[in-house]
Amino acid sequence: METWQKLIRESVHTVDELVEKFNIDRKVAEDLDEFFQARINPYYLGLIRYPGDPIWLQCIPEKIELDDFDAIEDPLMEDAMSPVSNITHRYPDRALFLVTSQCGIYCRFCTRKRKVGDYEKISMKGLEAAFKYLEEHTEIRDVILSGGDPLMLTDIMLEKILKRLRKIEHIEIIRLGTRMPVVLPQRITPNLCNMIKKYHPIYVNTHFNHPWEITDESSRACELLADNGVPVGNQMVIMKDINDDPAIVKELMQKLLKIRVRPYYMYMADETKGANHFRTSVETGMKIVEALRGHTSGLAIPHFVIDAPGGGGKIPLLPNYVLHMDEEQIILRNYQNKVYSYKNYADKNNPDGYNSTKGKKAKTKSVKKQTSKKKTEVLVFDEVDS
Repeated sequence: METWQKLIRESVHTVDELVEKFNIDRKVAEDLDEFFQARINPYYLGLIRYPGDPIWLQCIPEKIELDDFDAIEDPLMEDAMSPVSNITHRYPDRALFLVTSQCGIYCRFCTRKRKVGDYEKISMKGLEAAFKYLEEHTEIRDVILSGGDPLMLTDIMLEKILKRLRKIEHIEIIRLGTRMPVVLPQRITPNLCNMIKKYHPIYVNTHFNHPWEITDESSRACELLADNGVPVGNQMVIMKDINDDPAIVKELMQKLLKIRVRPYYMYMADETKGANHFRTSVETGMKIVEALRGHTSGLAIPHFVIDAPGGGGKIPLLPNYVLHMDEEQIILRNYQNKVYSYKNYADKNNPDGYNSTKGKKAKTKSVKKQTSKKKTEVLVFDEVDS
């Protein structure tokens, strides 16, 4: 048995343990266990610094979860977009392939808690139907292995899946959606990486939410993947009292780059049953983006998105940097709230011609623009007949 498997076996998961270790009322612990069981492995448990801290909130069951039963179980309509067991096919050229119900920890904000931890909901019995679907749908070029967490599978089982996928000629890219580098980095071993690199290109998307999750162990795990040719991206969820602070997010993104993890997505939290107490306003997300843009490397800035309820997919959000746009110019503000003008030019996509200067002579005039209670003077160009 490998170290990571021993740590899984030693996880806190029973009602008795919840009562004893976290002083949760027994009836509440029983109700929480019925709603969505706990799993907190010793490594991740050891990252907690005090009750209610950002690590605690992600993994320790709380009574407030039971007050949120009006929310829907499947906010992203994954099940409605599941043509066969274990497959969700939302986007034209990509498919989500659920390969296990198990995770290294059970995150309390999980959007798939209706299935995670339940062997019957994500069953190995559905793998063959899923493979056949992927084989038949030649438009699919990108497959994301998820669950649960695909790295809960043994190296042998995971390799069987990767090998089968690599036999499907139209599948170009395989991604592993895994939180193991964060919550159980002992899972990332040289043997695992040596196996994975036989089936490149393989990408890993992981899920750091707070700087405290970047430890010596998680750093080594991410660097081991990178050393073996596996690009690692990060998908962070904005959550109340965990990372809804621009300074915390900036610190996290900068530390991720140091361990060769590229910030990829920053999500608004999903409207998930038992997890709405984590949600923040969209304005909070906008403030975080503004605190990053221009104040740190572009490499450290993830795409800020809402995964639209009802299965609409990821929709990007940006603060309003465009103050005005017409056929002649676009007026922009930068991260310092300074205003700039950029001339709009005709091109092949606009054959009628914006800003055609034939027979015209440009003259400048000064224009005042109001942004954030500050007046900034910019130069723009008026075109007049000669």
